[in-house]
Amino acid sequence: MAAKLDYRWHLRHLMADRGMFSTTDLLPPLAQRGINLSSSQVYRLVVERPERLSLKILMALLDILDCTMDDLIEPVAAAGAAQGPKKAAAGGTAAESIGDLRPKRARIAPVDQ
Repeated sequence: MAAKLDYRWHLRHLMADRGMFSTTDLLPPLAQRGINLSSSQVYRLVVERPERLSLKILMALLDILDCTMDDLIEPVAAAGAAQGPKKAAAGGTAAESIGDLRPKRARIAPVDQ
């Protein structure tokens, strides 16, 4: 089975390293390169991890921040991709199922008066 890959987006860190502490600091350099994005689009680009990204925007970001793709995008193994078999909870055994841990149904008997 092939390993599942994920990535980390380091745009915010790279901007901070270069003294760009506001997301709107990217608007003028992007506009100089012919990329016109709204301030909310730039905010999402910086704050969130993009799922789809134009190659023109990617190349502009690499040029603006004077970095490589390895600096901006870090490949990592997907969470839970390389896990072994699940382990039992503390104090339990692997053969014990959740059904064994459920409480027994209470029987309510009529009260003699």
